[in-house]
Amino acid sequence: MPSLVFLFTTAFVVGLSGAMMPGPVLTATISEVMKRGFKAGPLIVLGHAILEVALLVLVIAGLGAWITRNTTMGVLGVGGGTLLLIMGAKMAWTARAAADDALHRTADERMAVRGPVLTGILTSLANPYWAIWWATIGLNYVVIAMKSGFVGLVSFYSGHILSDLAWYSLVSGAAASGRRICPRPVYIGLIVACGLVLIGLGIYFFTDGLKRFA
Repeated sequence: MPSLVFLFTTAFVVGLSGAMMPGPVLTATISEVMKRGFKAGPLIVLGHAILEVALLVLVIAGLGAWITRNTTMGVLGVGGGTLLLIMGAKMAWTARAAADDALHRTADERMAVRGPVLTGILTSLANPYWAIWWATIGLNYVVIAMKSGFVGLVSFYSGHILSDLAWYSLVSGAAASGRRICPRPVYIGLIVACGLVLIGLGIYFFTDGLKRFA
């Protein structure tokens, strides 16, 4: 049974890895903060969190028994582990380009909708990688967390969503004050470090999945 500390910390790192990569939520956050101030960032995360809580409830309510089967856990483990390995390697390899893209990204007014909470929901749905993440890595984490019951799910989800809140609060503060998010070398180092962590977790998930077929 995985420890609650393991669930929380690894979920935080994996969530941070995804949050740091440029995407529609980042663009919308900068845009909304420039119009509404710092509070828009956390409110966008709130919309994102509402959507993910709904999905998590659906998983627990209807798919819990199915995803805990050994065969399903094996498929999720191998699939999620493989995706993590690919994502981690790509993240570390393209860290410089990703940093340049994110640090020089400007607000996109086309992402504006009626309120930052709704913005968080819609931009998450608009990102195809969000669905892929929950169909593989997210479900795999839910399977592992369910071994520790409800408290395990809380540990996983709190770590996951707090990483979004931490990063987008930093982005919001920087955008609201007109400063760059962080120095380029620091950003690159963070992305590379997160990529290496993803690779390590990918190996863990992959090997755990293979054991389910034994």
